[in-house]
Formats: sequence, structure tokens, C-alpha cells
Amino acid sequence: MYVVCVTFRIKDECIDQFMPLMTRNAKTSLAEEEQCRQFDVCINESDPTCVFLYELYDDEAAFKAHLAATHFKEFDAAVADMIADKKVQIFTRI
Repeated sequence: MYVVCVTFRIKDECIDQFMPLMTRNAKTSLAEEEQCRQFDVCINESDPTCVFLYELYDDEAAFKAHLAATHFKEFDAAVADMIADKKVQIFTRI
């Protein structure tokens, strides 16, 4: 399995706008992408500007399909100016 972990730092003034878009992206990914097996959106209770994603795909091709999906492209464009920092890590589940 192909694991994608993303840590966002959201601009303070944007968190209320960001979260509904993020959760909609996660739900749509699970509903429409057959090879997206898990998409968890997590927040740090003591720092809500820190958002962590745990995504699980069948393989790298499935993740690339996610990145090419219309709903992801729309999400990515909508939140681009809301993000102060973003770190993406790729793992293989064993």
C-alpha cells in the first residue's frame, strides 16, 4: 500500500475556510476514487492551524490519479493561498 502523510500549517485567518474544503476533498476522494482506501483529516487540538492527513492508496498510480482528479485540482487551487507551510511524506505500508 502507498501511504501519503501531509502536514499543513494553515494561516490563522484561514482555518475556518480551509477545514470544510479539506473535509470535502477527503470525502470525495473516498467516494469517487476506487483505489483510495483511507483519507483521515486530523487536527492538533492545541493548535488548530496544524492539519495532518493520512492517505492510503493501492499504489503510486492511484495517488497520481488522485492528484489528477478534478475535485483535487479544484481543492488545491482554492486553498493555495491559505497554506503557510506544507510537508508531504511518502511511505510504503508493510
